[in-house]
Amino acid sequence: MINQNIRKVPSIIAIVLLAFLQSCYYDNVEDLYPSPPSCDTTNVSYSDEVWPVISSNCTGCHSGGAPSGNVSLENYDDIVRAANNGSLLGTIKHENGWSPMPKGGGKLPDCDIAKIESWVNAGTKDN
Repeated sequence: MINQNIRKVPSIIAIVLLAFLQSCYYDNVEDLYPSPPSCDTTNVSYSDEVWPVISSNCTGCHSGGAPSGNVSLENYDDIVRAANNGSLLGTIKHENGWSPMPKGGGKLPDCDIAKIESWVNAGTKDN
């Protein structure tokens, strides 16, 4: 009987060792939590960065014959007007004194806000 148990010992050791090795691995922090892509706010253009954000997040309510809040954002001139009076940045940044937009939704991604702010600060060029 003892002889049979002694023959099982190498098998048991092998199984325990295999299980132990399977549970050991190295996690790389960069692999588990990759950095978000950088937000390039240099040379922001109206047509490439600003309009797509406004179009997909704002014009559903702020366009047409009766835009919400009587604020139209359906073309370049409307958007520049909102940028120049401070309402564009005030609302998308959820600043005090402005109605946070998009209404009933969360804040726009920080990168989108940074790009729009960069565009406004650069003079709202139509490029």
